[in-house]
Amino acid sequence: MSDPPLLVLGVRRSGTTLLRVMLDRHPELAVPDESYFIPQLADRQREHIDVEAFVDDLRRLPTIREWEIPLDELRTRLRPGMPLGEAIGAVYETYASLRGKSRWGDKTPMYMQRLRLLERLFPEARYVHLIRDGRDTAVSFLSMPAGIVTRTWAHPETAGGFACQWRAEVEAARSLGARVGARYLEVRYEALVADPGRELRRICELAALEFDPAMLEYAGKVDVSGKLHQQSLARAPTPGLRDWRAELSPADAAAFEEVAGDLLRELGYGAAQGSTAAGRARLAAYRARISAWNASSRALRRSPAWRRRHPPLS
Repeated sequence: MSDPPLLVLGVRRSGTTLLRVMLDRHPELAVPDESYFIPQLADRQREHIDVEAFVDDLRRLPTIREWEIPLDELRTRLRPGMPLGEAIGAVYETYASLRGKSRWGDKTPMYMQRLRLLERLFPEARYVHLIRDGRDTAVSFLSMPAGIVTRTWAHPETAGGFACQWRAEVEAARSLGARVGARYLEVRYEALVADPGRELRRICELAALEFDPAMLEYAGKVDVSGKLHQQSLARAPTPGLRDWRAELSPADAAAFEEVAGDLLRELGYGAAQGSTAAGRARLAAYRARISAWNASSRALRRSPAWRRRHPPLS
């Protein structure tokens, strides 16, 4: 049996890209950029794969081409009736092997809405959940340049709307942690940038990896050309890159706290107010909207329209 994967969890703009870059510099661990394809394959495939159908789906996925995965080589790792989670793992194993590494991980914030799926596919996975003050995360999220994030009818547009996403996803990840116990670790973004060596040692212990100083030596070695939202990776970890007290209006801060104030307080970040009845109603509406979005996406992936929208790329 291969070593368990290390899955990085976190709401968008919580610092997960920084953590991914650090972890990917470990000589044994390959953590690629966001994959996106796990829900697509899970919604299209059965619990045990048909090799030809699985490979045919892979050749339609842009990520597989971007990762330069040779499908012929990947095919040698597959077998008829292979459990779907193992088959998906074989994609990452191929990616890692091509880079001379023996372990793999993933960092895709979109999967925060499909944690039960990850849990089912990868029953031995280790999870590191990066948590950042949601108000700082909101400032970063709402200031992202247009075109970076795919916008859907479930996309948050305001601080209060983003508070719903932040609270729902943080609580979902913490619930997963309660289920999987010692395979889950919480790391605060603020602690990671203040003392990255200490936090990376904790993560390596979780993943049964030896700490390697190379993980701290990413500054100036990451290609951020064309990635306006990742320019901070060009320098060493920097506390205080965002400060909601200066960058979030009082009205937006209040809107965030009326949805997530209780959770901010529970996590030790403090809040002027706890959640309100209006905030709880807004959160319930958000959960319903996300559930509907996920259901519609699942139906599309299972329909013939998915193949028409995703012609073979290789």
